[in-house]
Amino acid sequence: MPVTGSAERVASPAAGAASHTTLMLALTFSTGIVDAVGYLGLDRVFTGNMTGNVVILAMAVTGADGLPVLGPVLALLGFAGGAALGGRLLRRFGTGWSVATTRILAGVGVCLAALTVLLALPGLDEPRRLVVTTLLGAAMGAQAAAARQVAVKDVTTVVVTSTITALSADSFLGNGSGSHWRRRGTAVLMIMLGALAGALLLRVHLALGPALAALVTFAVTWSGHRGRAVPPTE
Repeated sequence: MPVTGSAERVASPAAGAASHTTLMLALTFSTGIVDAVGYLGLDRVFTGNMTGNVVILAMAVTGADGLPVLGPVLALLGFAGGAALGGRLLRRFGTGWSVATTRILAGVGVCLAALTVLLALPGLDEPRRLVVTTLLGAAMGAQAAAARQVAVKDVTTVVVTSTITALSADSFLGNGSGSHWRRRGTAVLMIMLGALAGALLLRVHLALGPALAALVTFAVTWSGHRGRAVPPTE
């Protein structure tokens, strides 16, 4: 007799892949928000796009244009630490959405919510700004590790350089295959829309961007866990 309980439901591979793509694209949107907050509100620091931080840091050490040094360093360290923690939590699990994925992304949501409160407090001084920068970097690193395990091709949630490369190389100007152009194009669009939303919210208050990113992350976590949680591999 077939089991009909929700814990035993298994989605078809096609449905699961589509769902994962949608969820990772939503997280890409939230990364755009967070990076807008970091760059515009936290002294020109990227908290999701580490390529940008490496470039800023390299230019900053020459004294170019008064670019920050400490902020990018802390964001890089936070990102690396968050990614390492995510990798450790995921090490017993196979590719796809697992219980560990839920825990990591729930933690990212909690971190973003806590930072929303921290940014909402009056008198944002430099020490608190650096704490926020570091923790935002850590949250994005953990998110990137979780997205890597979910493994939606061309959607890392934190960077779109490789996605743009693939989109252009496979376009009619490239090899002409046009493969996955919708997903790739949507990933680029989502991070742009996220950055736009973050910049607009920043005009109202610095805390609103992380608040929206937290809501998106919680929604993704709930939806992903409800639909695609799998047991760990042996």
